[in-house]
Amino acid sequence: MEFHITLENPIPDLDAIEAAIRDIDPSAVVDIDASGQLLRVAAALDQDQLIVLMGQAGFQVGRQQIHQVPSICCGGCSG
Repeated sequence: MEFHITLENPIPDLDAIEAAIRDIDPSAVVDIDASGQLLRVAAALDQDQLIVLMGQAGFQVGRQQIHQVPSICCGGCSG
């Protein structure tokens, strides 16, 4: 799943977020867009898991900040 998280606070520690998420999905991708206002997360987890993992990484987010992006997966790389 891909999620876009609107940042309402200072830019979070990406290393801590990546470490928490990669414990669940080692191939996860986490980055911040050029505006610095949007955190992008692509990982095999759901919104509830993402909220918990972000909290464990020291960055609290609310459901209203998270937007799940529709999948563009063609299925070609994994089956």
